[in-house]
Amino acid sequence: MKNLCEMTDEELAVSYIDGNNKAFDLLLSRNQSKLFSYILFVVRDQEMANDVFQETFLKAISRLHEGRYTTSGKFLAWLMRIAHNVMMDWYREQRADRIVEPTQDNDLSNLKGSDLLDSNIENEYVNTQVLRDVRRMMDSLPATQREVVYMRFYQQMSFKEIAEATNVSINTSLGRMRYAVLNMRRMARKNRMSLQME
Repeated sequence: MKNLCEMTDEELAVSYIDGNNKAFDLLLSRNQSKLFSYILFVVRDQEMANDVFQETFLKAISRLHEGRYTTSGKFLAWLMRIAHNVMMDWYREQRADRIVEPTQDNDLSNLKGSDLLDSNIENEYVNTQVLRDVRRMMDSLPATQREVVYMRFYQQMSFKEIAEATNVSINTSLGRMRYAVLNMRRMARKNRMSLQME
């Protein structure tokens, strides 16, 4: 029998279903940082993020015990889908969804984060400011658009994985990304921001 630390997340989930509570503790410790970061990024409120995080794990525990988990090699994506549903339920209750109309077509392919930073101090300063501006614009996006941008560029998830995690079609996740890019470009023009990395 494998040591718990050698097991994959999927194996740990099955072990937990079979009654091994230590397996769940390890699952939690392996996934809590990424999951919480994702939730906090979407809801932008520490207290709300804590509530969503706890509800997500309560629902995960419940679904595991009900036999509603099938090993697919993507335990974190399964957790993120649960978190997404919890957040969307909250947003529906709050009626906080806002629609931002697109103005033109574009993409975020030139925004890759810290891998674009040059060693030159002046370029680093410019690049840091650009990334800060992008982050501020992302915070202004509707939750569904902000979520897709976060998953794609901060967690390097494919659009297929994003679609699975958010329980929508690939076309819907691509559409949300398109609208997010259009909205960010509109904000950049309106605020006369240059998003050119040095």
